[in-house]
Amino acid sequence: MADSYFPRWRAQPNAAEGRIVGTDERLAWPQMFAMGIQHVVAMFGSTVLAPLLMGFDPNLCIFMSGIGTLLFFVLVGGRVPSYLGSSFAFIGLVIAVTGYGGHGPNMNIPVALGGIIACGVVYAIIGLIVSAVGTRWIETLMPPVVTGAIVCVIGLNLAPIAVHGVSGSNFDSWMALVTVLCVGAVAVFARGMLQRLLILVGLLMAYVIYAIVTNGLGMGKPIDFAIVANAAWFGMPQFTAPVFNMQAMTLLAPIAVILVAENLGHIKAVSAMTGQNLDRYVGRAFIGDGLATILSGFAGGTGVTTYAENIGVMAVTKIYSTLVFVIAAVIALVLGFSPKFGAVIQTIPGPVLGGVSIVVFGLIAVTGARIWVVNKVDFSDNRNLIVAAVTLVLGAGDFSLKLGGFGLGGIGTATFGAIILYALLRRKPAQGPVA
Repeated sequence: MADSYFPRWRAQPNAAEGRIVGTDERLAWPQMFAMGIQHVVAMFGSTVLAPLLMGFDPNLCIFMSGIGTLLFFVLVGGRVPSYLGSSFAFIGLVIAVTGYGGHGPNMNIPVALGGIIACGVVYAIIGLIVSAVGTRWIETLMPPVVTGAIVCVIGLNLAPIAVHGVSGSNFDSWMALVTVLCVGAVAVFARGMLQRLLILVGLLMAYVIYAIVTNGLGMGKPIDFAIVANAAWFGMPQFTAPVFNMQAMTLLAPIAVILVAENLGHIKAVSAMTGQNLDRYVGRAFIGDGLATILSGFAGGTGVTTYAENIGVMAVTKIYSTLVFVIAAVIALVLGFSPKFGAVIQTIPGPVLGGVSIVVFGLIAVTGARIWVVNKVDFSDNRNLIVAAVTLVLGAGDFSLKLGGFGLGGIGTATFGAIILYALLRRKPAQGPVA
């Protein structure tokens, strides 16, 4: 009997005793709902933070993350457990093409949306190619030394944005450092799921401290809660139409390469955790992520990607049921229909957001280095040494290239530079380290 397109999701009554719940299994429905909420909380910090840093509507982006996750679920036949949230890979280039100043709504969002859609198209095309010929060519082009360098570069390229965003006044700078300490305290001293939610919990702690210092003690700029009081409980998300600007499209389309490396790494991680080989779903996963990014761009949302935060939750709970992500996506859709929820997000003070950004961007950079460590990249091999060194400097220094009407910013230059440089050098025999 041939397998059905979707799993049958067998009930797993003994999961409470610590037994692994597979992708094609489920808990009792009350437990499934609780797990869905936990995954929403896990993705929430980053899915809200990324649009805020780019001047997008975070409420709409939460809504589109739910839509994108459901689309992804359908395209992979419910076989790959993943949540799709706002991608940080877009931040630097979106800010570059829109000239966003870092505070309030971004007035040039439509231009960025056209580029996000272009990226989604390239991503989906790569998915079609992978579905036809497999993943080996991607793994050849982007081995761990390349993917690690690319991920690391995203964090380093964004570092100046985070620092400049909290340098407006001495008060802002100190509050940003207080936020960093809050996140660090949760990361080190908290335990269990509280520790897994270090960004969200740390942000809430810093938010409370900021409110006490400003609204209570009269220092700095107080939080304006009037927008929350005036916002309706229910309402339609505010959609924005894209504008297709060729320069923006050529700048943002190459981000697809970063998303491919990210998504492939996540699927490999899930495969390792579940003991299931998910390689046959990689092409469909790319197509699903690409189409979700296209759909988000047409609605006014950010580009999306599979989320490591939710993979972390699965690693802790050992619950891999794909149905949990359907529940999480539906919860995100409901939140997207609440302007009051969006207004609460908008009250997050700039210095607090900036402090969280410093941590998040740093974590992204360290994640790239972790890829090298986990995959035991040999830096005594000059090929790996040169590829990593050049890539990091190109990205951190925001090295840009223009050829006619086509241009690449620091992240794009570093990404393609890493791929091309490795391809040129990888056939050379290994040598000793540079003196």
